[in-house]
Amino acid sequence: MKRTRLNAAHKKLGGKMIEFFGWQMPVEYRGIIDEHLAVRERVGLFDVSHMGEIVVSGKQALDLVQYLTPNDASRLTPGRAQYSALITPKGTFVDDLLVYCLEEEYLLVVNAANSDKDYEWILNHQKGFEVKIENKSDDYTQLALQGPRALEILSPMTEINLEEMKSFRFDWGKIAEEEVLVSRTGYTGEDGFEIYTLSHQPEKIWEAIIERGKTYDLLPIGLGARDTLRLEAKLMLYGNDIDETTTVLEADLGWLIKFQKGDFLGRNALLRQKEEGIKRKIVGFELIDKGIARPHHSVFVAGNKVSEVRSGSFSPYFKKAIGLTYLPLEYTEVGTEFEIEIRDRRKARVVPTPFYKRTEKS
Repeated sequence: MKRTRLNAAHKKLGGKMIEFFGWQMPVEYRGIIDEHLAVRERVGLFDVSHMGEIVVSGKQALDLVQYLTPNDASRLTPGRAQYSALITPKGTFVDDLLVYCLEEEYLLVVNAANSDKDYEWILNHQKGFEVKIENKSDDYTQLALQGPRALEILSPMTEINLEEMKSFRFDWGKIAEEEVLVSRTGYTGEDGFEIYTLSHQPEKIWEAIIERGKTYDLLPIGLGARDTLRLEAKLMLYGNDIDETTTVLEADLGWLIKFQKGDFLGRNALLRQKEEGIKRKIVGFELIDKGIARPHHSVFVAGNKVSEVRSGSFSPYFKKAIGLTYLPLEYTEVGTEFEIEIRDRRKARVVPTPFYKRTEKS
């Protein structure tokens, strides 16, 4: 198994280690519920160095990124990032990703399970573009500091003006005397920052944040709480909620498609689907009956199986079972009831998403 450069630090803190797509990663330290609520109420620190980083550079770097993704990367200037996707000619997902506009190149941050696949996909579609493609996934360490008190902790630790940094912006600087790129992004539904470094001593950054965070009751956070946090915020997980069988429009992510920018891979298929109308859409649900819906549980409408649960879990914040599934369009209205096969069948109903919004606590 691959190990991040912080592997020893996780074990020192008592992290419960598991295999995750070829990586040994901490699934929890103190417990998923405690860690989840720490991020919602205070602050938590994640090691997400298993994520992939692919750099696109060269004279036509922007042209290639524009062709491979549906969002409009031409709107980016150095210091800005955007959420986007790699999509197939059918308008379905190869992966979702973040696109960072650096000075003369683009940093694509992709999912851990897909980094090699995404790299091959980009290489296979670079023909005709004057570009250089580099898979730098093994070079980067990535941390995420998330929660209402993230700014208080990190701001004094760097010369970067984090207070003025807007969402999906980033800058370069130092933390614990190590060079870093810090962006105001995250995967939890909370305010926070993601920290990228090429340092060979990233534990200095980790340990400095852990030490300063003691005053704020900071907890290290494992993959378990990362999943429940992102589900409450309705942030997609590739392999569960989106994949090569689901289109961008069906995934309720039509806002990231910029048809007016010109040609891109999958444009024709998505434009045709938009004109004809989608037949199904992802929805959020909560269970009415007792139980917890898990991925792959069958979903029934009017006695007929129509799909399966994509993501499902107990919500530590709302203290009830929630999840995501695809339903035929005529059954996607909020309040619509359906059934999920959990041992016997359990009733569920469509609810507004995201389940959790940060402003709810204000």
